[in-house]
Amino acid sequence: MKDIDLNDLDLSAIGSWPNPVKAAVIAVLCIIVLIAGYFLDISGQLEVRERSQKQEVTLKGDFETKQAKAANLEAYKQQLADMETSFGTMLRQLPSKTEVEALIVEISQTGLSSGVNFQLFKPNAEQQIEFYAELPIEMKMTGSYHQFGEFVSGIAALPRIVTLHNISIKKGKDSNKLSMEVLAKTYRYMDENEIAQANSSKQKNKKRGR
Repeated sequence: MKDIDLNDLDLSAIGSWPNPVKAAVIAVLCIIVLIAGYFLDISGQLEVRERSQKQEVTLKGDFETKQAKAANLEAYKQQLADMETSFGTMLRQLPSKTEVEALIVEISQTGLSSGVNFQLFKPNAEQQIEFYAELPIEMKMTGSYHQFGEFVSGIAALPRIVTLHNISIKKGKDSNKLSMEVLAKTYRYMDENEIAQANSSKQKNKKRGR
């Protein structure tokens, strides 16, 4: 190779070139073909392979998640049944329309039995909230801390749900007595017909307001 002058090589007569030169040219061409093949084909395949591997990881994760849900399906069903039972129990604690008046009397009697004196006991209009109605009752009473405590305990012990809000206790005109203002709320379950009628009334009021 050292005695070969590349300027003496004739491109039109490659067959007559020395064997070492032919071997070198073939080696270079092979390298060029390999490099071109990598960039034109192999690199694309590598990208496809990489995407496939990422997709495989994602699909595997989805499969494991779904498999875990399927394995816990019975537990989920039991949880749903427990929630329905709990919801039914809560609904039974809501008075029906015919029981509301009796509940109001129970609240009043609870106050009287605890020794408080009502200055104000005012049930307000019902307010619809989704599938139930809320009945607020404004109350103002006088008594001692002990009597107020008995009243609150008595309300908590009622079989129906009654909540107390905006409690304010002040010293009364009589130094031996305290004054308490509180907003009690009881709740009533509304049937489908009542909900439909209430929603219809709301829609009519909106149209009138336009």
